[in-house]
Amino acid sequence: MEEQIANSPENPAAQSSNQMTNNAEERRAADQRRAARERKRQSLNLQRESVLSQKTSNPGRRAALEAALAEIDAQIQSLG
Repeated sequence: MEEQIANSPENPAAQSSNQMTNNAEERRAADQRRAARERKRQSLNLQRESVLSQKTSNPGRRAALEAALAEIDAQIQSLG
């Protein structure tokens, strides 16, 4: 019976504990999303450097590289 009262939604201590758990979970999820965005940004920057390092005199290849660079830049911008 005491356990039911302690875990009751009407018990302020139980509400506070649940709220702290929810806040911690929200922070953890936000941190994970932030880390995923940063990994994606780093990957895109590496791809960008790779495209920029490629030199070619072939106009078709150059156009493809420019298009790839534009796509990578757009993805970087969309990450914020």
